[in-house]
Amino acid sequence: MTRRILLPAGVAISLLLIWFAVSNYRVARPIAEENLRGLALSLTSAIENIAIGDPSLKTLAEFHPADIAFFAIIDQPGIYRFHSNADLIGTPAESDKFKEVFASTAILGERITLGTGEKAYEFYAPLHLLGETLVLRMTLHTYRADAVVRRAEYGTAVLLALLAAGWVFGVILYRFAVREERHQLEMSRRERLAQLGEMGAMLAHEIRNPLAGIKGYAQVIGKRPREARNSAFAERIVAEALRLENLVHELLAYAGSGSFPMTPVDPGEMIAHAVSLIRHEAEQQSVAVRSECREGLRVSGNPDRLGQVLLNLAKNALQAMSDGGALSVTATASGPYIVITVSDTGHGITAEHMERIFEPFFTTKARGTGLGLALCKKIVDEHGGKISVASEPGKGTSVVINLPVIPAGKYYSGN
Repeated sequence: MTRRILLPAGVAISLLLIWFAVSNYRVARPIAEENLRGLALSLTSAIENIAIGDPSLKTLAEFHPADIAFFAIIDQPGIYRFHSNADLIGTPAESDKFKEVFASTAILGERITLGTGEKAYEFYAPLHLLGETLVLRMTLHTYRADAVVRRAEYGTAVLLALLAAGWVFGVILYRFAVREERHQLEMSRRERLAQLGEMGAMLAHEIRNPLAGIKGYAQVIGKRPREARNSAFAERIVAEALRLENLVHELLAYAGSGSFPMTPVDPGEMIAHAVSLIRHEAEQQSVAVRSECREGLRVSGNPDRLGQVLLNLAKNALQAMSDGGALSVTATASGPYIVITVSDTGHGITAEHMERIFEPFFTTKARGTGLGLALCKKIVDEHGGKISVASEPGKGTSVVINLPVIPAGKYYSGN
């Protein structure tokens, strides 16, 4: 999607820059010509004023601006009345262009090439002196005016070069980006394959053991259907079937991405329900259970899925305290969140395992699926919350869940 936007944008910007460069170059030459004409008119006015003040025209010999190559004044018969080269004064003009000026009092100007090969600008204009009209012939150097054109050419060349370099650099970056994207896709594919392989191995292990037990117990019952011990074998078959059912349930819960109804939920009720489900097991393991929740708290969520999170965390805590301990489940308000904390005094989690505890199918338990905490994180994320774990080996673990609170006054529609 980004490439589809960047490519047309790059083309549009490039075309705009090219248009700007070409337009600037095309305007530069007319500007240079206007500068030459304007300079010639200014110098003509200055020469005319000097000539009026000194009809002998001798003062003009001292007038030699840097822009003028030479200038001369021609009378009606075509004789140089004045010339910046004193040797040419009194000689006839070698060009008849002055006659056009006498005929129409027009101003003429054009670029010429001098005998030295230099490019110059030749200018003819009438001089209105006291009681007489003469013609000024003036030849100007063009290097200052041509500098405008050269700067435009240089600017255009630089801009086009930078534009070309930008495109080359962009193509190189694009190729690197495509290569990096392909590399990331390949790494992602390999990671998915690795996860699938890990999941397949885990599923094969988790399913094979219960199936072997079910098969063995069923064979025993089949050979001796009337023995009294068969009832115990039947119970074990049911237990292993329930284990397989639980595995399938966790897989479906983790893989599911469908929407679910969101309603105002009382965290206290969720905690009380989860504690009631594990209290008997906790008593058997000599685990003291404490629960606490401030009244009036509400979160927006699905009670079944949030209850599953608390139940999973409570069961994990019990599994970490096989020799007894204490389990605490509390809920408090902290700013815009309701903070639910599940703490135990179990064996804790090592630092190397902490980095992977939320990865699907990662487990350190002999009979675990590795989906418990991954499923908890998925559900909390679906509710716009955050989950974190703090643990110290030998001292216990605390799991903290932050869920957005419903402000007071927004959940009294029948609750």
